[in-house]
Amino acid sequence: MSEPQALWDPVQVRIWLERRIKAARADQDVADRYGCDREDDYDKAAAEEWVCEQFRHSDAVEDQLRFSEAIKALIGRDDFYRPGVRSEQRFEREVKACLRKLAKMTKTNTGFGKTLRYQ
Repeated sequence: MSEPQALWDPVQVRIWLERRIKAARADQDVADRYGCDREDDYDKAAAEEWVCEQFRHSDAVEDQLRFSEAIKALIGRDDFYRPGVRSEQRFEREVKACLRKLAKMTKTNTGFGKTLRYQ
C-alpha cells in the first residue's frame, strides 16, 4: 500500500531554497581557496546557487504544479549565464542537472525537509 503524499508546503520549499543558496555560496568560497583543483566544485555550486536564486522570490513556489512548470520552462532554455564561472559548458550542464533534481523533488514532493548543508 502506498503512503499518502504530503501536502505542498511553500514555506518549507522557500526555506530549502534559502539554505541551498547559503550552502552553495560556502562551497564556492571553499573551491575558490583551493584554486584550479576545485574548478568543477565551483561551477557545480554556482549552478546550484543560480537555480535556487531563480525561484527564491518566485510566486511559482506557492503551487506545486506552477513550480513544476516553471522548472520545465527553465530546463527548456538553451543557455544560462552567470559571470565568474570557470567553464560555461560545465556550468550549463550542472544547471540542467540541478533543475532535473529539483523537478524530481517537486514531482514527488520529497527532499525539501533536508535542510542540512551536505545532502
